[in-house]
Amino acid sequence: MMLSPDQAEADLSWTQSDPESMLNGLRSTGCTSDEPVEEEERAKCRSDQPLSREEKRRRRRATAKYRSAHATRERIRVEAFNVAFAELRKLLPTLPPDKKLSKIEILRLAICYISYLNHVLDV
Repeated sequence: MMLSPDQAEADLSWTQSDPESMLNGLRSTGCTSDEPVEEEERAKCRSDQPLSREEKRRRRRATAKYRSAHATRERIRVEAFNVAFAELRKLLPTLPPDKKLSKIEILRLAICYISYLNHVLDV
């Protein structure tokens, strides 16, 4: 999956941020303390500060609609992956031909078969 320049930039800024300085910044604005705070005050502290790209992305990803769409895309990807393995399996000679093979076995058998075909062509 390719990242857009905005995503790559947001990821870099997230990894390079200093947690201590972020925490100190929140404390200086009065948004973190050891005292219990009511929900209205907590929401006010959150709304006073503009959200970073990373925080916006996290909140967007937390929605049920996003998770559902992501799960659907992942199911489609995995299904396509499995179809590709099934097609590769059909091309490989094994005894018995209907023997169930794992994905790693399919890959190893494909490597051996390709090596064998190269050897046959060289001879």
